[in-house]
Amino acid sequence: MIIGSHVIVSSRDPEADRAFFAEVLELPHLDAGGGWLIFELPPAELAVHPSDGPSGHELYLMCDDVESTMRDLRAKGVEFTQDVSEERWGRLTRFRLPGGGEVGMYEPRHPRAVDL
Repeated sequence: MIIGSHVIVSSRDPEADRAFFAEVLELPHLDAGGGWLIFELPPAELAVHPSDGPSGHELYLMCDDVESTMRDLRAKGVEFTQDVSEERWGRLTRFRLPGGGEVGMYEPRHPRAVDL
C-alpha cells in the first residue's frame, strides 16, 4: 500500500535551497541527520502528461491566490522568472531557487484530487 510520496529536488547549492524551503517558504521540516532536511509538503497530486521528448519530472506548488503569494515571497527576496500566465487549468508563475533551479507555482482552477 502506498503511504505517501517523497519529492527530490536536485541542486547545485543544496544548503541554500534547504534554507529557502525552511526560512522563506516556512515549510515544517526535520533533520534526518547530517543536515539532510526533510520537509513536510502540503497535500499533493500526481498527473502524467504526454511527451515526445525524454521523460522528466517537475515540481509545482499550489496556492490560493497567486498574486498575494507572489507579493509575500517577493518581500522575502524571491525572484520570479515568469509573469503570471492564464492557463485553462490555473494561473501560473515560476520562481528561482537559490541553487539555480526553478519551481512552478499556480492557483489551480481544476478539480483537485487533494479534495477527495
